[in-house]
Amino acid sequence: MSELLPTRYFLLQGDAATWVFMATYFPCVCLLVSRNTAPTVDIRFRFSDEIKLKFVLRKAAMVDNTVILTTLNEAWAAPDSVLDVFLESFRTGERTDRLLEHLVIVSLDAKAYERCKSTHPHCYALKTEGVDFSQEKKFMTEDYLKMMWRRIDFLRVVLEMGYDFIFTDADILWFRDPSLFFYPDGDFQIACDHYYGNPDDLGNSPNGGFNYARSSNRTIEFYKFWYESREKYPGKHDQDVLNFIKGGQRLRDIGLVMKFLPTVNFGGLCEPSRDFNKVCTMHTNCCIGLGGKVNDLKIMLEDWRLYRALPPSVKGLGGHSWRAPQKC
Repeated sequence: MSELLPTRYFLLQGDAATWVFMATYFPCVCLLVSRNTAPTVDIRFRFSDEIKLKFVLRKAAMVDNTVILTTLNEAWAAPDSVLDVFLESFRTGERTDRLLEHLVIVSLDAKAYERCKSTHPHCYALKTEGVDFSQEKKFMTEDYLKMMWRRIDFLRVVLEMGYDFIFTDADILWFRDPSLFFYPDGDFQIACDHYYGNPDDLGNSPNGGFNYARSSNRTIEFYKFWYESREKYPGKHDQDVLNFIKGGQRLRDIGLVMKFLPTVNFGGLCEPSRDFNKVCTMHTNCCIGLGGKVNDLKIMLEDWRLYRALPPSVKGLGGHSWRAPQKC
């Protein structure tokens, strides 16, 4: 069976037992569960991580096989932290609430996964043996680097499964549908800390917190090469390494078409969008520390709400500005 079928449970009550039939990727899995005895195996975890991932991606995918992905740990997933503001931005944006149906939250530890399950329908637990990703990871520490590179390797797997993806850090507010602003000819498109006016200019400063990739042999080879290049540049995170390799011969050989997204649409604290009528996302980049990020995300979300409440004639006049950064 080439495609993963939706999981279905059929419960038939009997005097002695409950039969649970599960039609899945496998032809059939049947468990006999006594009413008085707890099952010794949790059927939710009988399948490999790969099959679980395929199932989650299939449920979340758009009609064109695109998924939206974000990763977070316990610190970012805690109540009233980054995750809550991130999800709220979808609900307050322009027709972005429907995009939540296509968002997969990739949890880096058990508590983040449980928090996801309580707030969102599409969750996946990304396991990394021997590493605790639960606490806030300070920028450029050893665990921070491991977390960033684990993400790059995971995104390669998603491409290999045939899915296009929009990857977004959770400290990014979504105000409009980003697909309206992507270039039609870009294999890999990435937001910038600093944008210099030309989407093809390799001098632009990319930010790995937001990117769009189309599944193809080119993007799969690119992600493999990007991940492997960490060994050539030890102690560097994925964004630094991308800067080192983006103009190299290997990417030319692969034939990757890379596009840099303008900050007028995909802004951040490094270089904010100055046009509320065109802004799609705002990122708390150039900001170190969880507390500052949460504070300034909330401020920008409130600025957006104030803009949305204006009459159309006033919106069109422009001149709106962000009150952040404040604690970043």
